[in-house]
Amino acid sequence: MSRLVVGDLAFEVRESARRKTLEITVDRDGELIIATPKGTDAQLLHDFVAEKRYWIYQKLAQKAESQRRLPRKEFVNGEGFLYLGRSYRLKRIASDDQEAPLKLVAGRFQLREDALTDARAHFIRWYSDRASAWLTAWVKEHAQRMGVEPTGVKVQDLGYRWGSCGKGNRVYFHWKTILLPRHIAEYVVVHELVHLMEPHHTPAFWRLMERAMSDYEQRKAWLARHGIEVEGV
Repeated sequence: MSRLVVGDLAFEVRESARRKTLEITVDRDGELIIATPKGTDAQLLHDFVAEKRYWIYQKLAQKAESQRRLPRKEFVNGEGFLYLGRSYRLKRIASDDQEAPLKLVAGRFQLREDALTDARAHFIRWYSDRASAWLTAWVKEHAQRMGVEPTGVKVQDLGYRWGSCGKGNRVYFHWKTILLPRHIAEYVVVHELVHLMEPHHTPAFWRLMERAMSDYEQRKAWLARHGIEVEGV
């Protein structure tokens, strides 16, 4: 393991005798890694970085944006909470006015006063339940159209990822996916279903994406730019 510096970019170099190609990744903390076949010429590494420089800067900018701290919700009257791309205002109500701790009624989230101390947990549970039903329906529809067979859908906290494809062809989605506009959440669904055919983001993967969703590039760009603005709770 060694270091490579090209201009203002510093990389951790990871050599492998089994690797045949060069690959650059930006890890969770924004560190740059270049994976390379063992014994690769230093000039070739420099040239590869130079060729990918614009892409690297884009990824670093996206990573910095994704780690920007968003304000925590305060659960006060009139505060906005997203659901499928639309903001709904919060109304706190008396504890005996509704059976459920949290409901969406007539365009407002209604939160019981006695549920305030656990408001975040109630919102995450509400979002997760809706996400499970909504995403399962869209997975079923697109899977039939695309000719793939996911074994199940699971909604949970995936950290910085919107979705993932796990062992046994099960697809996973972040509960925050239900906060996205409908057409963007649908992009996340199709993206994970394409992974059932191609596990990596190869050129073949993006060709399959285009076949499954002709305007995927616009949806992908929106998610990359605005995904961080989708506040959770």
